[in-house]
Amino acid sequence: MNTQFLLIQVFNGLVNGAFYALLSLGLAVIFGMLRIVNFMHGALYMLGAFVAFALGQILGLGFWPSLVLAPLLVALLGMALERTLLSRLYGLEPSYNLLLTFGLTLLTQDLVKQVMLSQYAVSSAPYTTPTVLTGVVNLGFVVFPKYRLFVIALALVVCLVTWFVIEKTRVGAIVRASTENPVVTRSLGIDVGKWVTGVFGVGVGLAGLAGVLAAPIYSVEPYMGAELIITTFAVVVIGGMGSILGSIVTGFAVGVLAAVGAAVYPPMANTLVFVLMAVVLLVRPTGLFGLPEGAR
Repeated sequence: MNTQFLLIQVFNGLVNGAFYALLSLGLAVIFGMLRIVNFMHGALYMLGAFVAFALGQILGLGFWPSLVLAPLLVALLGMALERTLLSRLYGLEPSYNLLLTFGLTLLTQDLVKQVMLSQYAVSSAPYTTPTVLTGVVNLGFVVFPKYRLFVIALALVVCLVTWFVIEKTRVGAIVRASTENPVVTRSLGIDVGKWVTGVFGVGVGLAGLAGVLAAPIYSVEPYMGAELIITTFAVVVIGGMGSILGSIVTGFAVGVLAAVGAAVYPPMANTLVFVLMAVVLLVRPTGLFGLPEGAR
């Protein structure tokens, strides 16, 4: 295996890691605030890609407006679902939330499939890469597609900004206070319910953003998030449930590890992440960056 090929695999891993990081970050934000596992996250990732595609077909909007509008629309849908459905299940067994979000996943996938078949007569559709990001960039040590470098850079910026807001600002302090002690937070005059809805919207908006970024690389199709979300859950567990920093670091690291591992020994490509998860859980059950529940 030559160095050039290995470097290309590393950069491909960073691209996949960008999607893992955005998705697992959204899951971590939601779990940290609500203590629920959103099984619908993969469908919302797909919905971000589909909304960007539909905005182009219906309104003629290109990639850049869709990059803003599609995640926003997905976030608004997520907030509506949280208020009308998920909020009714708070305090119940986690299995209720899991079953609800799993059912919503199946419903969303089938609905998008029917729309694509009936309106566009396709089950899978390509999405055009913006002109300014076509072509390749010579980095000196490797030549890599310009758009994929943009995906890595934007995902890293979004992840770091999200971490900074949650960990270093007053808004983040309110979110963490609402998570750790909602009763005291309410006594200070803060409407915890509204913050819960907003945080859920941010979490699913990150999934929608990942979907828009993925659309020019992968075809837009109803089940594009089905396999990705399984690996994303593994990333969240490895990093630590609810850990913002853990989601970011582990997302990119797992992407690189999986890509390099697939190049070195292809039969391990689909299982390497889960082997790593098992090892981490044996050594550190709370994940690499997670804290015991009593220490949150």
